[in-house]
Amino acid sequence: MALGRSDRTMIPSEETTNALRELGEQIASLLPKEVLHVEVRLGELMLDVARPSIVKVLTFLRDDVNFQFKQLMDVCGVDHPDREERFEVVYNLLSLSQNFRVRIRVTTDEYTPVPSVTGVFSSANWWEREAWDLFGIYFSDHPDLRRIMTDYGFEGHPLRKDFPLTGHVEVRYDDEQKRVVYEPVKLTQEFRHFDFLSPWEGVQSVLPGDEKAEPDEGKRPGKE
Repeated sequence: MALGRSDRTMIPSEETTNALRELGEQIASLLPKEVLHVEVRLGELMLDVARPSIVKVLTFLRDDVNFQFKQLMDVCGVDHPDREERFEVVYNLLSLSQNFRVRIRVTTDEYTPVPSVTGVFSSANWWEREAWDLFGIYFSDHPDLRRIMTDYGFEGHPLRKDFPLTGHVEVRYDDEQKRVVYEPVKLTQEFRHFDFLSPWEGVQSVLPGDEKAEPDEGKRPGKE
């Protein structure tokens, strides 16, 4: 396991790929029931893990002397709405002593919770809150699972693929009321029902301020 990633180029060498594949097979042999699939893609080692086993797998990778993945770099979500279990939760681990990285993935749906790993890596606390806020992925046994990026009264999860592009309400601070207010989104032309044939009504051929410029000979303001 001496080979690391410090000398990797954009295209991983065959030696690096083989070392990552060997590492993945070694982990899978030690956790045969927990690791469902091993893959090396674009110089990255990825392990698909059974959802109920995520705490056990991360604890093992952190504590085993042969791996020592002591750092959880981040936790993020991925949405595949066409799948039965539409969400992936991705954990990126780093072993400084072995100079390796590994990506762990579990899948879930909108209703099945993923075990929280805050007891293994305390840094997972805010990342799991972010995944809950933006994707609606629920983490069981999380000590403080609440929104972290959006406002407390926000409805929905904005990084889901089926979330409206423009949302339904907008938030602003009202100077007269001295508080945050929610108002329906007001668009010059309704984007959700845009037919792609009529022009966008908000675009003006002459923008404010153009009248101050002297147009080039043979050209009109706002025209090429």
